Amino acid sequence: MEAASLIQVKITAGRKQSSLLRSLKLPLTVSFPLSPPPTVRDVKTAIQQTYPSFYIARQKISLPEDSKALSDDSAVLFGSAGDVELTVGDLGPQIGWVTVFIIEYLGPLVIHPLVYHLPKLFYGKEVQHSALQKSVYAMVMLHFIKRELETAFVHRFSHATMPFRNIFKNSGHYWILSGLFLAYDVYRPGFSAPAVAGTWRDGPLLKVGWAIWTFAELSNLHTHLTVRALRPAGTTTRAIPMGYGFSWPFSLTFPNYFFELLAWGTVCAVTGSYAAALFWAFSFGQMFLWAQKKHAAAKKEFGDKYPRGRKALIPGIL
Repeated sequence: MEAASLIQVKITAGRKQSSLLRSLKLPLTVSFPLSPPPTVRDVKTAIQQTYPSFYIARQKISLPEDSKALSDDSAVLFGSAGDVELTVGDLGPQIGWVTVFIIEYLGPLVIHPLVYHLPKLFYGKEVQHSALQKSVYAMVMLHFIKRELETAFVHRFSHATMPFRNIFKNSGHYWILSGLFLAYDVYRPGFSAPAVAGTWRDGPLLKVGWAIWTFAELSNLHTHLTVRALRPAGTTTRAIPMGYGFSWPFSLTFPNYFFELLAWGTVCAVTGSYAAALFWAFSFGQMFLWAQKKHAAAKKEFGDKYPRGRKALIPGIL
């Protein structure tokens, strides 16, 4: 192939260099046909072919004058001379999002049965479980089994991986707050059958709680299925979701967050547990940040086509 029909891409190391980047022989120059123009993903593939240990998910490609990462699907723009310079950074060791979620949700699924079925190990005595404790145990287990199944069969991710170090922070939220703290507080003798007999925790409120919790969980699942249907497998295609949750009476950008908060708020209401309230408060804060960010991104991406009046997290309010 003639040199004139090739584009030369010079790849240099970014300012923040990891030990892996320093071990590579950079700058690296790779060649591509002028037509069709190469994409950033093509550049990443060429880097991995030269340095197999520097796999695609670890790479961050940007312009020398701008540290913002370029999308994998974006075309590499070249000047009249047919040469381009790009900068590569190291995102560090990566882990798949599916693996991340499975590990996160596994915590409560392991911790709650241990505390519930082995109370003498944790409290020094047996516990006669109340209907409230049995209900919370069922709610927690069903919720996280649902999350595991959604991870395996429903969710499609825009990014295949995330930095490995983040798994410890992410898992802590579930393993500690909704795992150990919640289980230890709710299954303690203070919530046992003799302790709650004749109190508000032993009345019809529990049946109402089950109804609200079931509604919230099924609505959350419906939202996930709606979003999945909008994105063909193997793509990052985005479209404006419509229908239940996204339209009146909820009119939310990501109603799954609202329904999840409603489900955990129900656990707080029927138990009066401080640990449940703490987990709900942290969850609200995190989901608020996620919802606001995604809401702003959706309005920017779809512009005037995006339905007016939609809120990020709380219908008609927030």
